[in-house]
Amino acid sequence: MRWLLIILVVLLIGLQTRLWVGEGSLAHRAVLDRELELQAQKNLQLKQRNDIIAKEVESLKANLDSIEEKARKDLGMIKQGEIFYLVIDKDDSVLNSKSDAIPVSVKP
Repeated sequence: MRWLLIILVVLLIGLQTRLWVGEGSLAHRAVLDRELELQAQKNLQLKQRNDIIAKEVESLKANLDSIEEKARKDLGMIKQGEIFYLVIDKDDSVLNSKSDAIPVSVKP
């Protein structure tokens, strides 16, 4: 009977140790819950970004004005006959320009 009690106490201590320390413990589960929450937030941000991109793609497919706007904004394209002014800050040391505006015209 005494041996049975000793075996049961050792088994109880082993199970309690596993519950509080190591893989599968309560502390490990708390870490995994925090990682899961962070990943869910990241997934939500990526889903919102994907929704914005999907709307932009749909707009580009359906509307020619949005294609023109994208070309002007991202590629710096201008229409024929337009005059383009590039305004440069005086503090900009890269371009070393004496003028604040440089007119550029496109002739047909």
